[in-house]
Amino acid sequence: MSNKYGANQIQVLEGLEAVRKRPGMYIGNTNKNGLHHLIWEILDNAVDESLAGFCDEITIIMTLSDEIIIKDNGRGIPIDIHPKTNKTTLETIFTVLHAGGKFDESAYKISGGLHGVGASVVNALSLYVEAIVMRDNKTYRQLFSDGGTKATSLEELGSTEENGTIIKFKPDPEIFKESVEFEFKIIQTKIKQLAFLNKGLKINLIDQKNSKHLSYRFEDGIKDYIKEINSGKEKVSQEIFYVNNNINRIDVEIAIQYNDNYDENIFSFCNNIFTSEGGTHEDGFKTSLLRAINSYVGSQKNFKGNKFVFDDIKEGLCAVISIKHVDPLYEGQTKAKLSNTDAKEAVSQVLYENFTEFLLKNPSDAKSIVDKILISQKARKAAQKAREETRRKSAIDNFSLPGKLADCESKDAEESELYLVEGDSAGGSAKIGRNRKYQAILSLRGKVLNVEKVKQAKAFENNEIQSIIAAIGTGVKKDLNLKKLRYKKIVIMTDADVDGAHIRILLLTFFYRYMKELITNGNIYIAQPPLYKIESGKNIDYAYSDAQLEKLKNEKYRDLKYIIQRYKGLGEMDAIQLWETTMDPARRTMIQIKVDDAFMANEVFSSLMGENVEMRRNFITENAQFVENIDI
Repeated sequence: MSNKYGANQIQVLEGLEAVRKRPGMYIGNTNKNGLHHLIWEILDNAVDESLAGFCDEITIIMTLSDEIIIKDNGRGIPIDIHPKTNKTTLETIFTVLHAGGKFDESAYKISGGLHGVGASVVNALSLYVEAIVMRDNKTYRQLFSDGGTKATSLEELGSTEENGTIIKFKPDPEIFKESVEFEFKIIQTKIKQLAFLNKGLKINLIDQKNSKHLSYRFEDGIKDYIKEINSGKEKVSQEIFYVNNNINRIDVEIAIQYNDNYDENIFSFCNNIFTSEGGTHEDGFKTSLLRAINSYVGSQKNFKGNKFVFDDIKEGLCAVISIKHVDPLYEGQTKAKLSNTDAKEAVSQVLYENFTEFLLKNPSDAKSIVDKILISQKARKAAQKAREETRRKSAIDNFSLPGKLADCESKDAEESELYLVEGDSAGGSAKIGRNRKYQAILSLRGKVLNVEKVKQAKAFENNEIQSIIAAIGTGVKKDLNLKKLRYKKIVIMTDADVDGAHIRILLLTFFYRYMKELITNGNIYIAQPPLYKIESGKNIDYAYSDAQLEKLKNEKYRDLKYIIQRYKGLGEMDAIQLWETTMDPARRTMIQIKVDDAFMANEVFSSLMGENVEMRRNFITENAQFVENIDI
């Protein structure tokens, strides 16, 4: 073996080769999320034109050929020769990494996007890109192909009275091997959110394949966002608090309204980017909101003597915080958490002064809010007592729950798995069929409590909920500690029928509301038991979908007489079958639960599991067309 290490071992990647070599570094991955990320890169550039005050309409077209066309009526990308590259500015933007107007404050004071890499990354990962620019009363076009190579020089097409940019691209299937077909629902969700965050901006979406066309434009911006989130919920405060001020070059926009639900819904953004982990702007919001409410309560005779903590005021709180910052700083690469200290100060100052004034000017809403908080304070103390009872019970029983938890032998969380199994019958088979070394079984009796409809105190009193919390070991909500996690994989295993699906959604609702970190940490899974068993003599196979069954029938069993059994419940399988099909790591199929979009997830749980029947019916009607596998 040669130990030579010299110049020949050092690769120099020219132009956009680096992007094609390691696409995940630029778009996260090359699956569905990465594919749609290409749209977001070009869309961000168009929205930045809106932020700069030069664009009020954007159109996205999904073509019959799986292309994407994005058109804006902004200024149009410059086409003059760039002094550093000696190429047109258009070509520079599409072929040179980190080239763009985002670094020049005279071009863009505020910007989302990925600091100028967007257009060039899309070009690198596409079969071809066509850029059309309309500016200075002329129309120009340039084509790129084969991963970002210039296919034509800039050409002038003629005169025009329009301004703007049109970008058409088609993803490269060599990069996106899973699929190059875009999903209408994903794009719809994204553009709706952007329309909320940029009041007055019209965004159109056209799907040529399915003849769909929709438009979003919200004149009241995040006030309309609040109305959307609170749709179908009983309002505690009738007026939506709204403020939009600029402090030290930071634009702060906040909208608040309380509802009668038990959960908080705080969505924070910086330069149109959703900060899922919050940050300094969200910290400033929480501290100043609490200070304003406590200040108001202290000034009112009827409420004097009460002192709230944030846990008291967050129940039923619905808020959107959107700031625009000239130089945003984030923790890590995902832009999930803002770290600018001046953002905290700006939000705090704007909110405290204006929300205090809002409470004084709207005494009826102020009273309703405080009355709601007083109930929340009482519930918090009751829930704290219930949690302590649960902890004491767990400590006494040492997590051993006779008749419920059949624990595994291993104490190493990294290799341990907890199966939450529907029913005693299936639980019995699972206990017999499992690998005792690392697989634990917790049998659940009947339907799990719907935590979306009850207060925390009642949830903690529920036996099944107590059993789950005790078995997992991390605690819940703000007390949750992932270091105390007893099982790396928590697997929901229910029947492949309507009742099983209902139990799955009830469990997922509980995890999302009370142990969300387990979802974001990738610990929650759904087991996929087979739907069918097909056998002929000694030949036995299992099918997990109708398509798989048809394939077996047409290929392996085509010339045989066979029997098909449709499994309606886990209890129909014996211990060996359950192990072979659903629990054996070498052969099983599981779905890992992820939350890609917190707002959409929250909307789903509120719509499906909340009290409002009409809202649930509307949600199901609107989204039925997107269901791909009802058994999943």
